[in-house]
Amino acid sequence: MAEKVVVLGAGESGIGSALLAKKQGFDVFVSELKPLASSLCERFDNEGIQWETGQHSVDQMLGATWIVKSPGIPSTTPFIQKLLETGHTLVSEIEFAARYTTAKLIAITGTNGKTTTTLLTYKIVKDAGFNVGLAGNIGTSFALQVATEHYDYYVLEISSFQLDDIRKFAPHIAVITNITPDHLDRYQYSFEAYIKAKLKIQENQKAEDYFLYNSDDEVLEKAVSNTPIQASKIPFGFSPQSGGTTFKSPHIQIQHQHQNTMINSAQFPLYGRHNLLNAMAAATVGNLLQISKDSIRESLIHFKGAPHRMEKVLTIQKVEYINDSKATNVNATYFALESIDNPLVWIVGGVDKGNDYTPLLHLIRKKAKAIICLGVDNKKLRDIFEGITEVFIETQSITEAVKIAHKVAVPKDTVLLSPACASFDLFKNYEDRGDQFKAAVRNL
Repeated sequence: MAEKVVVLGAGESGIGSALLAKKQGFDVFVSELKPLASSLCERFDNEGIQWETGQHSVDQMLGATWIVKSPGIPSTTPFIQKLLETGHTLVSEIEFAARYTTAKLIAITGTNGKTTTTLLTYKIVKDAGFNVGLAGNIGTSFALQVATEHYDYYVLEISSFQLDDIRKFAPHIAVITNITPDHLDRYQYSFEAYIKAKLKIQENQKAEDYFLYNSDDEVLEKAVSNTPIQASKIPFGFSPQSGGTTFKSPHIQIQHQHQNTMINSAQFPLYGRHNLLNAMAAATVGNLLQISKDSIRESLIHFKGAPHRMEKVLTIQKVEYINDSKATNVNATYFALESIDNPLVWIVGGVDKGNDYTPLLHLIRKKAKAIICLGVDNKKLRDIFEGITEVFIETQSITEAVKIAHKVAVPKDTVLLSPACASFDLFKNYEDRGDQFKAAVRNL
């Protein structure tokens, strides 16, 4: 009789996990609270995968060898606690998938910058001719690619939620871009718990592996110094460190094994200090894989950036409109505000995740002429920012927000959607919010 795998949640990672488990010869049971699309039900039926919706039947899960949990389900929910009490081991999709591939894994996490760094790393590795897949918190699920593809390398964007449920997951190269308060509602409002979740990316690495981290980030630097790490530690940042990567304009300078590699980044299309840090991390990964500096430089030059991250939409009557919908926390918005020099019309708001907006105050005082709040509940934003700018307006419509911005802005101003909040009050996700913003701008 075949061993059993239970998959909790039928989103992107759940579907991939179910199909991989079936391919590996397990009996598979998928449990999802929300209704499933008829096409997915048919696919599960055709694959011989059992499924249920509207409930989680614990009796169906007894005796499972693996329970693969969606990263969207908190471990603190009573149902999950009940499973843990019965002795079941819960793992994340990345843990499950990693056990069925021999590919070398490059895993990237961080509060901000992980998507840009992941995409840039993938481009550098792919452009150099490597047989490489892109997965994790971006693109097609890791498990589905392990089930259907054969890559020698994977570049994985990894969230703290995915790291919460790892056991043996051990990337050859791990990267942490930074750590600032985010998702604290998921971690009992403990920043220390969130930091520990991020640091799990390296806990199973060996001496022959590499751990890259942003040494300019004081929180991360302190956490690294207080954590036993087996892998070779490689810092990157603007403050020079021996054996690491730094920036001496216009060059990214990589020191590794007594070799000094200089990569010209003068034509790198993304602006802002934070994007140079992302480029340093990605270039260092390329260097560790012995990719030539010329190849890395070409990849940097031709990189287009992540959708919804400081994405230039249009310039209308000499007013630039920028979509930074992916900025779902304060630190991401800080980087966006920091990188803009023009007078600013700032569109902000959404679902607050326990945010502290005060770090933005000096930038808003210096740069913003108008604030447009886009959210169901703007009280926290109103308490902090109302009265700082000439214009402070609340709205629950992206179309109205863009129209107001258009009226307020004058030539050489920048209209920036950088919400610093999650999107679920008015939108499906941050992509939907960004797409609606772009559509509204194009309809002006």
